[in-house]
Amino acid sequence: MPSPTSQPGRPERGRCSPAARRSRSRSVGPSTPASSQEPAVAEPHRIDPLTRPYAPSRLEAKPQVGAEGFFAVDLRVGTVVTAAPFPEAREPALKLTVDFGPVLGVLQTSAKISNYDPEELVGRQVVGAVNLGSRRIAGFVSQFLVLGGLEPDGTVRLLGADAHLPDGAPVG
Repeated sequence: MPSPTSQPGRPERGRCSPAARRSRSRSVGPSTPASSQEPAVAEPHRIDPLTRPYAPSRLEAKPQVGAEGFFAVDLRVGTVVTAAPFPEAREPALKLTVDFGPVLGVLQTSAKISNYDPEELVGRQVVGAVNLGSRRIAGFVSQFLVLGGLEPDGTVRLLGADAHLPDGAPVG
C-alpha cells in the first residue's frame, strides 16, 4: 500500500521500480567498468585441448550485425611501446602499452597471450578496438581490446598489418 507521502507513478522511497530492478540484474560481460570499485568476478577461461573449441569446423557463424554495427567499432593500427608480464591476472597475460598516434595517444591493455615474449612485441604493430570502453582487470585499467586470431587450442596470434602503417591508421 502506498504511503501518504508517495507520489503517483513513482515507487516509494527506498524501493526500486520493476524496470530498475531488471536493468540492474543484466550482465554484459565478465569484467567490470573501470569506474567500479568492486573487483572483477569472472569465470576463468579454460581450454580443453581434447575438444579444441576454437577449431573452425566446430564454430557456428555469429548473427549478422550489418555494416553499421561493424563500422561502429573503431579499429586502429598501433605500435607496441612496452610489454610486461601480468602476474596478477587469473590466467597468463601481458600488459601492453600501444601508441595509436596523435589523436588517441598511448593506450594500455591486458591481453591473454602467453605465446609471445614481451621483448619481441615491442615495436610490433597490432590492431586494437579502441572505443569499447575501459575495463578494470585485477586492478589494471584496460583501455582497448587487442585483436588476434585463435588457433584451435585457443592460442592467440596477434593481428597486424603486412606493411608498416602510421600509428592510428584506421582498419576498414
